[in-house]
Amino acid sequence: MRIALFDHYRIGVVDGASIRDVTDVVDSRWHGTPYVINELIEHFDELRAPLRVALASAEERPLAGVALLPPIPRPGQVLAAPANYHAHVAEMSDSKYLPANRQTLHSARRAGFFIKSSGSICGPADAVELPPMPDRAFHHEVELGVVIGKSARGVPADRAADHIFGYLILLDLTLRTEGEHQEERTMRKSFETFTPIGPFIVTADEVADPGDLGLRLWVNGELRQQANTRDLIVGVGELIEQASGVVTLRPGDIYATGTPEGVGPIEVGDVVRAEIDGLGEMSLPVVKRDW
Repeated sequence: MRIALFDHYRIGVVDGASIRDVTDVVDSRWHGTPYVINELIEHFDELRAPLRVALASAEERPLAGVALLPPIPRPGQVLAAPANYHAHVAEMSDSKYLPANRQTLHSARRAGFFIKSSGSICGPADAVELPPMPDRAFHHEVELGVVIGKSARGVPADRAADHIFGYLILLDLTLRTEGEHQEERTMRKSFETFTPIGPFIVTADEVADPGDLGLRLWVNGELRQQANTRDLIVGVGELIEQASGVVTLRPGDIYATGTPEGVGPIEVGDVVRAEIDGLGEMSLPVVKRDW
């Protein structure tokens, strides 16, 4: 099932080029709020039957005629794995953006995870807004995003799948600078619009193997990143085991699993397009922030 959020926080199920509104399966007190999708995710098991009934009677609408929102506008937590592809570790270890006093870039297995502000979330067609910082670079990073469906605390890797609701495309945009002075990672990755997600959530039952998905990213039609999640250093199950041993993961939380090699700069006027096998694609213009 492909679950989208659209227009005024309506929940839709996408089928090809059509979408059906199923918002009414969720308690009406959540309607019109960004938390309506969190409520659906948390109570999805008990809402399966009403959802099937709603789908059977809901009118089809053209997907092109609605405005897709970020499928989870207000996740409780956005966790992210650093340096989780060997080739990306290699390219960043030689990068001018790695301070000279930091000789080794550790993978996610040793470094753990970091946090992005949930306020950096934006939708699959929103503009990426670059702040006016001409002395800095801004880089694109395409990633597989994992959506938590059931609370996870101290969950072993072999049971992690029981706690996953679905998957989506995620861009982890990053401010970079040369030299020894580096802002904290959370700040560099948390500017508004620096975490585009979408175009919808694909439920876990439709993803045969999250460890075998192709990822691609283009800037102005130029292919910049191309890899497969089978190249992850730390797989999805182990990432959830590691994180849930630190903090309880809750329904609607998002885990960004890391980016492959090929990260590079984006500038005002660019168009960034990303796709992941079976999860759709999204295209975002890059503009100058006006505030």
